[in-house]
Amino acid sequence: MNFQERKQIIIEKIETNGSVDVKELAVLLNTSEITVRRDLAVLAEKGLIFRTHGGAMKLSLSYDPVDFVNKSAVRGEQKEHICQIAATFIKEGDVVFLDCGSTVYRICPFIRNMRIKVVTNSIPIVNALLNSSVSLNFAGGEIDMERQASHGQIAVEHFARYRADKAFLGVDGISLTNGLSASSEKEAEISSTLAKYAKETFLLCDSRKFEKDKYLPFAPINMANYLITDTEADASLMKQYECLGIKILQ
Repeated sequence: MNFQERKQIIIEKIETNGSVDVKELAVLLNTSEITVRRDLAVLAEKGLIFRTHGGAMKLSLSYDPVDFVNKSAVRGEQKEHICQIAATFIKEGDVVFLDCGSTVYRICPFIRNMRIKVVTNSIPIVNALLNSSVSLNFAGGEIDMERQASHGQIAVEHFARYRADKAFLGVDGISLTNGLSASSEKEAEISSTLAKYAKETFLLCDSRKFEKDKYLPFAPINMANYLITDTEADASLMKQYECLGIKILQ
């Protein structure tokens, strides 16, 4: 098992449990405690975890902005695969809406050298694309500290002033029965607005979110034109989604 594979497992474990110890990780990863300590040191240096005496713990959700990067790193290989596909649809000169999802954030390295305009409500995306070839337009409004993004009526009105060639959205839940669902009204409102004012809409969704309903169902699956996911998605389920009017890309 290489470092990238161990990194994903370590971050997922910490994200789920809040903390881990070295001995537990050594057993889980089938490797030595020395290797685990070295991996934890690297992850702590990158700001993805907080190193403790006997292991590591999750960064605070309440105030530490690097927690967003920590969340984005969970299932990082799957998210990177999704965003590589998504980036192939963006062309020079495009106007692109990007929402504040942790999966959408992973598209930034693939578009930094493109002469496009990005309109977003995500602070991490703005930071990732500063000093790049991308022209940035930030939707203002009230800042959600956990999501590191602007929300509310001002942000919605800002997006509504523009027209995009493509919109790329994350989604908290998706199911055949209830369509797309969000964890809050403000997230649902932003997603609906971006889809409304874009020529084409892409959902970026890793396979663990399928057939899971969150707090607020807000739109049918075919609100988007495309659903981009990872190769772990169930083929028969993807065919059922396509029957509802959305094209699946893996």
